[in-house]
Formats: sequence, structure tokens, C-alpha cells
Amino acid sequence: MKITKLTNSITLKRQLESGNEAQLKTVRQVLQDVRENGDQAVRKYSEMWDGFVLEDFRVSQFEIEEALNNFDPQLKKDLEEAAENIRYYHKAQKREDYKLPLADGSWLAQRIIPLDAVGLYVPGGSAAYPSSVLMNVIPAQVAGVRRIVITSPAGKDGKLPPAVLVAASILGVTEIYKVGGAQAIAALAYGTESIAPVDKITGPGNIYVALAKREVFGEVAIDMIAGPSEICVLADDTAYADEVAADLLSQAEHDPLACSVLITTSESLAEEVAEQVENQLNTLPREAIARQSIVNFGQIYIAENMKQAVEAVNSLAPEHLEIMTEKAQDVANEIRHAGAIFLGRYSSEPVGDYFAGTNHVLPTNSTAKFASGLNVDDFIKKSSVVYYSEKTWKENAPKIARLARMEGLEGHARAVESRGWEKGE
Repeated sequence: MKITKLTNSITLKRQLESGNEAQLKTVRQVLQDVRENGDQAVRKYSEMWDGFVLEDFRVSQFEIEEALNNFDPQLKKDLEEAAENIRYYHKAQKREDYKLPLADGSWLAQRIIPLDAVGLYVPGGSAAYPSSVLMNVIPAQVAGVRRIVITSPAGKDGKLPPAVLVAASILGVTEIYKVGGAQAIAALAYGTESIAPVDKITGPGNIYVALAKREVFGEVAIDMIAGPSEICVLADDTAYADEVAADLLSQAEHDPLACSVLITTSESLAEEVAEQVENQLNTLPREAIARQSIVNFGQIYIAENMKQAVEAVNSLAPEHLEIMTEKAQDVANEIRHAGAIFLGRYSSEPVGDYFAGTNHVLPTNSTAKFASGLNVDDFIKKSSVVYYSEKTWKENAPKIARLARMEGLEGHARAVESRGWEKGE
């Protein structure tokens, strides 16, 4: 890994491809085709890109039971325990309605209303991501969403990975479709003969999925446009180089565009980590992917002091931030921008990815400066409620009418006045 002295002029933000004209043209064509031709178009693109034709996209109960019957019992218990942890954490996020009394019997209120239907996209094909099922479904369930739909691309055999079906079964989700890519996003957004539309789409995917989510936003809600994974480790000379290197590679193995950064106040640690990364790469099963990521987006920065290091972290606003320093909690208190923060050597990033209970759907590419990870609030909406008594109305109607006329909106003023205060009541 490249080692660089950290200076104020260094920018840590990646400039990543957000799709080219050809990809965007393809996505728009798919969206329009599915909107106009429904299931027929979905089948066409599934055959073209996924290599199979299915008359019925929906996963059958038999397929779910088959996956359960053949699944490793210990892995199932692990998924169940992870689900319990995730539910425990997200229950604390749940909001309640409130009502604020005013004078003379008037009141204001806010209602918390779950979305009616959400579609959760789970990446698939050659890999299985049951953790994505847990992280997307559970906050929606805690919020009270009535209809939860999962869609995921099947493998060449026309089936979804058993782990995905088992995770869905643990959570009680049975509406699952073997559809991936932009055509899945189109089906969720617009609906087809087989798939009813939803109100919001969440979950990560490839560039075509990301572009499709961006295109349908406005007709439906989306969670975020998530880029390739990233990790920043903030460390001093109390950290262990082999552990830091392993954590950097845990994200590098995701994607050639993944970003792994170490910011440290220790020159000796920087050198040791660079050596450890190379040594560990040689034995990593996904070496080719991880090596490309490290070469293109891996970086070690040496800061003059912890204050400068913290400023650099806040500039980067990483998806995942590990703090392996003396008094890590004190350092964490200075962090303003990070998707998720992991404290100490025993809280490595995969702890959050799979088991601790926090959500692993997180903002990337510096968007943690204004965005949050997936949470219960993503699956609710809020309605305000106003009740004015006659006495409160009489007291305030002249003020409201004056404000309306100040803005040139005579109709607003007359609507208030029509209630009777100018009629001698």
C-alpha cells in the first residue's frame, strides 16, 4: 500500500464512476419496456442477462421448505441469533406519535405511519447475501410495514441461494421473486401482472440496479445510491499491524472499487501494515479482487497528531470507521462523519456486518456527511395533525389573514376569514 504524509491539501474523497451513457440508455430502455409490457419484458431481460426463463417469478413454498430442510442447522441458529440482535437494536429506534396541547382545547399532533409496501433488493447470482435480507427486512418489520417483498437474481439453475430463502423464512417473508437487475427495480416501481408495485425500494446492487433506482426515484422512494464498500482505520501505535491489515482487506475483497484507508500517527505501524497487507493478500481466496482494490484505492496516511488524523477522517466521512487507539471512546467523540463506528480491537467491521445488530446498509463516498445508515425511520412517514378550537381560531384568524396577504395570497386570507370572525360571530 502507498504511504503518504497527511497534509491539509490531500482530499480523501474518491471519484467513482456513476454510470456511462450506454449504461444509462440501457436502464431507461428496460424501465420503459417493463412499464409498458410487464411480465413479458421481465422474462425477456431475465433470459438475456441471467440465462434462464421462468413462467412464474415467485418462489414457491416448496422451494422455501427445500432450502430449510437441507440447510446447516448451526448456520440457521447463527442467522436466528443475528436476527434477534438486529431486531433488538432497531426496536430502540421506533418512534411514537405525540400530541401537544395548546390553549382553549386546541392541539397539534404528529402521527407515525408505516409505509404500506416496500421492495427489498438482495444482490445474488453467483453469491449469497442472507445478511442483506436481515438488514433490510427487520427495520421494515419493526416500523410496521404491512407488505414486504424480496427480489433477487437467481443463479443459472433458476434458483435463489438457500441461505437467502432461509433468512427470509426466519423472518416470515414469503413474497419472494427470482428477478434481478434493472428489470427487478422496474417491476417493483411500476408493477407487472405478477408483481404488485411498492412504495419504497431498498438494498444494494450493481451499477444497473443503482441507476434504475435513481431513475425511478420520485415515483417511489429509495434508500440511497450506495457505492462500493469502504473502510477507514484510525490507529496509533497501540494497534496491531496484522489486525489492521486484516480489517483493511475485509473490505478490499468486496469489489475492485472498494476503498481501504489507514490513517495513523505512527510511522512504524504504517510500514508494518503495508507489509502485512502484502503478506495476507498472498493467501486470500479473493486475492485478485482485493489486490486490484488495494492498488487503486488503498492508502496509508501518516498524520502529525491525532487532531489532524480526526480532521482527515471527518473529511473522508467513511462508510465504516474503526478506531484502534488509546482512549478510543474519547477519539470517537470527535468524529462527526462516519456511517458506522467500531471501537477497539475486538469490534472489527464484520462484527457489524453480520451479528452485533447495527445495520450494514450504510452511506458511502463521503455521503455520511449528510446521510445515515438504513434504519426504522426509512420505513415510516409522518403526518401532522392540527385541531383549533373556535376560541383559538378567533384569537389567531386576523394574524393568519395578515400573513397570507403579506405573501399576496388573498385566497388563503379569505379561507381563514370565511369561518365567521368578520360575520360578527
